[in-house]
Amino acid sequence: MIARLTGILAEAAADHIVIDVQGVGYQVQASARTLDALGPIGGEVMVLTELQVREDGWTLFGFGSAGEREAFRQLTSVQGVGGRVALAILSVLDPAELAAAISRGDKAMVARANGVGPKLAQRIVNELAGKLGSPALAGTAGAATPRGGPAADALSALANLGFRPAEASAAVAAANEELGPDASLDALVRLALRKAAK
Repeated sequence: MIARLTGILAEAAADHIVIDVQGVGYQVQASARTLDALGPIGGEVMVLTELQVREDGWTLFGFGSAGEREAFRQLTSVQGVGGRVALAILSVLDPAELAAAISRGDKAMVARANGVGPKLAQRIVNELAGKLGSPALAGTAGAATPRGGPAADALSALANLGFRPAEASAAVAAANEELGPDASLDALVRLALRKAAK
């Protein structure tokens, strides 16, 4: 399982990117939201990933946050929702907006995505009711995952301690915001652990 990639952004297209990781180019499908947040070609990027293996090939999907990846996993658990449809939904709704739409039973919001008709939108709302958590929690989980530096190392440390990706991402993002960009890894991990334990 490929859980994340860190490398140089080599190419970018409307629905995917290519990340050069030590000379190997990984093609990664991503939502418009994630693609917009990555920055210029030639810059260093880190994306969380989900690998889907099908009879006709392997597809790597990339996400800018743990919240987005978790929403993708939940969406693809619904019959009729493949990876590309899930990305289309996450291109128009961030994880917090998706959770809010589902908690309200708002199938019209979900149907705004390309490739999602009324029947599929209704199935998504029905099957994911209560599974995405509260909209407030989903908004926290959707905070951008730190790319590089002490914040990324702190995220990895919390994940290694057994915290779920969404919890770790939210705690590190909150700690990073409170301590600022010059915080040390030790300080970030300590504060993130306190926030995650609340």
